[in-house]
Formats: sequence, structure tokens, C-alpha cells
Amino acid sequence: MAKPKIKIGIYLLPNVLTTLGIFSGFFAIILAANGNYIGSAISIFFAMFWDGLDGRVARLTGTQTNFGAQYDTIADTISFCVAPALLIYFWTFSGLDKFTLISVFIYITAGALRLARFNAQAEVQDKIYFQGLPSPSAAAIVAGMVWVKEIMIGPDYSQLFLPISWFILISTGVLMVSNIRYYSFKENILKGKIPFKLLLLASLIIVFVIIWPSIILFSFFFCYALSGLIINIIQIRKKRKLKKNTKKS
Repeated sequence: MAKPKIKIGIYLLPNVLTTLGIFSGFFAIILAANGNYIGSAISIFFAMFWDGLDGRVARLTGTQTNFGAQYDTIADTISFCVAPALLIYFWTFSGLDKFTLISVFIYITAGALRLARFNAQAEVQDKIYFQGLPSPSAAAIVAGMVWVKEIMIGPDYSQLFLPISWFILISTGVLMVSNIRYYSFKENILKGKIPFKLLLLASLIIVFVIIWPSIILFSFFFCYALSGLIINIIQIRKKRKLKKNTKKS
């Protein structure tokens, strides 16, 4: 007796959005290889937009699947691990010295490990905080740095940014695989009422992003990366004070 065929289907809308994210990451690599660094950085930010949208659409429409989660991980690996590393490589690194290759490889590997850990802990992870710097935020710092420099200074003096590029790649890579907690912003802020002042602030932020997108986006994600470090330091100090008070009592 022949076994019945198993029909495998996927939800169209969220996976199409994920595919757009893959294309944005792929296009960022092509642009970087051809010397269009600003276009490459912008394409990475577009990949972030599609990455945020596909997950939200899947949750709102009830179309979350394991296939979608794995497909999203592949998209993130391309757009937020490989694309930013190659962008910064083509931007400043002209040789194939060992430290250059190690820096790029550390970033890509750290991003892949961060995504694999996220999937492995999906069932037990904290919904309010991320463990380690999210890979899209790390990619935004890398792409934002390139975008700001190209806009503010121009194509000259790129080699002077070589040490900064090494530092950004290695530090963001370490933060991605660290246990430092970062706020996830997963609460649905679209539900319920908000103060009028908050609406005004959000409107001003949108205006500033439109006027100075490179500076505002880079500054936001850079501060976000620092926020995890600051929160971690505060928590360590609180634990030390608690231990001292416990010993005294």
C-alpha cells in the first residue's frame, strides 16, 4: 500500500517579506563590491526593515511556523552577518593580512552563533530582554559608521578608519555572543493609549531621521549597544552591594 503524500505548504506573505530581506542583503554585498558604500549601507537598513516587518506580520496574522523561523535565520545571516562584514572589508581593507581576515571572520562567526543560540533558546528565552546584542543592531552600527563617514567626510581618508573598523567589528562581535541583556521592544506599543507628549516626540524623531538618517540611525543603535553595557554594570554593582549588606547583617 502506497504511503500518502505529505503536502508541505508555507505562508506566502511573511516569507515573501523575508525573501525581500535576503535580496536587500545580497544587493548590499553587490553594491559594496562595486564601491557604492552608501548604497550598500542603506540596503542593509532596508533589510532591517523587512526583518522587523516579517516577524510582526507573522504574529499579527497567526502565520508563525518553524519553517519561517529557520528561513528568517538564513536571511539574517546573509543580511546582518555577511553583508556588513563584506561592506566594511571592501570599504577600508585593501589587503589580505591576517588581522583583517580575523576581524571579519570574528564578526561573521559571532553573528551566526548569536542567531543559532537565539533559535536554540527560543522556547525558554526572556520575552522582554535579548541575550547579547541582536545581529540587526550590530549590522546597523557597522553600516551606520560607513554611511556617516561617507556623508560627513567623503571617500577620502578611508584607510585612517582601519583601526576603528577593527574595533567596531570585534566589539560588536563580542557583544553579540555575550550574556549582556538588551531590551527587546517586543511589547506591542500600538495597543492602548499613549501620552500626547510621546506622540509628539515620536513625530520629531521621524522628522530627524528623514533629515539626517545616517547620523540619527547610527547614534541610536550605538547608544542601544552601550545601554546593555550600562545596565549590566548597574546590575553588577547592585549585586555587590547586596552581598556586602548580607555579610554585614
